[in-house]
Amino acid sequence: MATTVDFIQFVCEQIHGYANVRYKKMFGEYMVYVNDKPILLVCDNTVYVKKLDELSDLMKNSDRGIPYGGAKEHYILDVENAELTDKVIEIAERITPLPKKKSKRQ
Repeated sequence: MATTVDFIQFVCEQIHGYANVRYKKMFGEYMVYVNDKPILLVCDNTVYVKKLDELSDLMKNSDRGIPYGGAKEHYILDVENAELTDKVIEIAERITPLPKKKSKRQ
């Protein structure tokens, strides 16, 4: 079951307090960007966040899952928990680097 447009819009509404929140469809699922940094992966109407060392204490009681075949295990984020979501987004956005620009082939 792929993620619905309604669900990805709901996820983005939950983190609307951050500047420049957008999502991009990738292979039938979605990546949520905050300030152009890839922060959340949304697959099958489930929100995943990368298992970062800085999030381990905060997410220690959270479920874990694999968003798609071949992926590493991620934390599952309950975006309806506003306090937790806010803390996770703040930490992940701060430590996640901007993606490198792809060079154009000639």
